[in-house]
Amino acid sequence: MNSKVTLSVFKADVGGLVGHGSVHPDMLKEAKKTLEEQKAGLLMDFFVTHVGDDINLVLTHQEGVDNEKIHKLAWDTFLKCTEVAKELKMYGAGQDLLTDAFSGNIKGMGPGMAEMEFDERVSEPVIIFMADKTEPGAWNLPLYKMFADPFNTIGLVIDPNMHDGFVFEILDLIEDKYINFSCPEEIYDLLVFLGASNRYVVKSIFRKSGDIAAVSSTQKMNLMAGRYIGKDDPVLIVRCQSGLPAVGEVLEPFANPHLVAGWMRGSHYGPILPVSQKEAVPTRFDGPPRVIAMGFQLANGMLVGPQDLFADVAFDRAREKALKIADYMRQMGPFEPHRLSLDEMEYTTMPLVMEKIKDRFE
Repeated sequence: MNSKVTLSVFKADVGGLVGHGSVHPDMLKEAKKTLEEQKAGLLMDFFVTHVGDDINLVLTHQEGVDNEKIHKLAWDTFLKCTEVAKELKMYGAGQDLLTDAFSGNIKGMGPGMAEMEFDERVSEPVIIFMADKTEPGAWNLPLYKMFADPFNTIGLVIDPNMHDGFVFEILDLIEDKYINFSCPEEIYDLLVFLGASNRYVVKSIFRKSGDIAAVSSTQKMNLMAGRYIGKDDPVLIVRCQSGLPAVGEVLEPFANPHLVAGWMRGSHYGPILPVSQKEAVPTRFDGPPRVIAMGFQLANGMLVGPQDLFADVAFDRAREKALKIADYMRQMGPFEPHRLSLDEMEYTTMPLVMEKIKDRFE
């Protein structure tokens, strides 16, 4: 029997309640019912929630990462939720399911996922971040601050167990290639890539001993589908404490909202808004982009919690600041830098417009 615990988080937009804003309660009930029916002998525990129009499944098990049975369960759950969405005529029903048949692994099939396997510590606090109306590059700046910036994470300076730093695994979304950077000694090289968050994203972060510290979803919907069908709405798992950043250090980057790509039609830059789960219902210009942080203590694979960490009043000023930024960015309408640059608009209606008028160029 495997002694390690696997924490898997899957997300999919399979139908929105009134446009792209929320998820119908019946769809969440169907997800819980499906997982409960299949739990015996496969799952240790599960939790279902949503951020905006994305259903998020948090699963614990001992099957390891990329396990066909676990991925099939997530896929079947999203299919069941899609059936409910179609009955209720939800908007974009099944939009994240890019194929009709499961092929052994959910990768490349539409839904996003982040998974990690580890030996559960004496105390195992984890935070699962879930975002809506943005893309995987939204995690680049927060992860850098959590694991490489001593002005954010004082543990890098004063905790002997963190002083050696961490290794960042970076994925090139276009070339589908990976590269590792060891920090702090390669921070400057790392930042060259992290700053280009539309192409290079943090896939995972490790302690130099090899223990996993964080992992994110890196699926880009437009690259898989070849057209714009919705934003990627990424998830992120971060382990905390005892040689890893403290819970407060992991949350701190979101106290100063940064600009991310996404928002309306996935085609605009806007501030990421840290909110409670109940406030994760984007409406203004289909936004602004939202992020929630659900904290759990793992106890023998059981998910103790969650604690809705961004429900804290300490993030009220971050929300106020984000809304002021949103006001400013919206005033620019279809002009850059509010609208994404042309090279990032290739999966929207832009190619159709260009095709229609191409012969008018002289």
